[in-house]
Amino acid sequence: MAFINFQPKDYFNTKLYTGNGSNSHAITGVGFEPSFVWIKDRTNSYDHCAFDQPRGVSQRIYPNNAQVQSTDNDNLVSFDSDGFTVDDNGITNHNGYNFVSWNWKANGAGSSNTDGSITSTVSASTTSGFSIVTWTGNSGSIGHGLGKKPAMLITKSLGATGGWYVTHKSLSAEMQDNYMFLNDTSANSTNNDIWGGEPTTSTFSVGSGLIGNTTHVAYCFAPIKGFSAMGSYTGNGNADGAFIYTGMSPALVILKNSATTDSWVMFDNKRPNPYNVIGSILQPNTNIAETANSAFNIDFVSSGFKIRGTDSAVNASGGSYIYMAFSDQSIVSSNGVPAVAR
Repeated sequence: MAFINFQPKDYFNTKLYTGNGSNSHAITGVGFEPSFVWIKDRTNSYDHCAFDQPRGVSQRIYPNNAQVQSTDNDNLVSFDSDGFTVDDNGITNHNGYNFVSWNWKANGAGSSNTDGSITSTVSASTTSGFSIVTWTGNSGSIGHGLGKKPAMLITKSLGATGGWYVTHKSLSAEMQDNYMFLNDTSANSTNNDIWGGEPTTSTFSVGSGLIGNTTHVAYCFAPIKGFSAMGSYTGNGNADGAFIYTGMSPALVILKNSATTDSWVMFDNKRPNPYNVIGSILQPNTNIAETANSAFNIDFVSSGFKIRGTDSAVNASGGSYIYMAFSDQSIVSSNGVPAVAR
């Protein structure tokens, strides 16, 4: 059984809220001060927005597109002890619209890290296996602060137009040889000029294929038994799809058919309600509103998730899928209470 000595909701939580269109709208109930906040309007086709403490409040990037970082003092305006505060911009606080936020805790604004050949600023939680890294330049190694090898890396240039590069441990034997884009539907590609070298317990590397002479951010994830899992599964094309063991009851699952141009898909344990079946999806690579479609159905259960849909984005026969998942509750967590199915 998976056992962790902390509560998963102390490090990741999904929070739904309704916009009010006014200044200083405090979103509470997250349960901690988030280091990384990802917000999406569920009602309309507004861009995804991502904010983190190392880059600074009001610095917005868009997971679904390649735009440069923008400064906007009317979006997220503070990271708070129990959540965050948004201002009156409609993309994060339109009056009467429904929003979802996914919140991760790292270590606030972070500190300088000299583990690699390029000095970075790192906000890391070794407890939950998550770090936020910023640095300038390419062609070098960069400290990530996790203390173990990451299983998934996502990086975006901030000062130049460019895609959200992703690598994942299940794409091949060596992460350095592969990349995908979070902001589009492209299949896995091979190019060792992007990552530049295999990640280690202290660093990851970027190559000359990454945009130089600009600042970048990376979100680094290492699996923590009972809290997070990164892996793969094979589709079978029918409604009795694969069961994926994660050792926990998931709170969030993000997955992608790595061999095709199907969209990324996000499922969480709050939308549209806290019960199975889950068929309400959002897609990181597009700004579309929340969509309910039984062809995408999955179940969250006490020890993982079960594919129920038949759409090729989740369950093509013979399809190869990568995923990352975060826990609502481990099979047995620090309070000694077993996880249950939804």
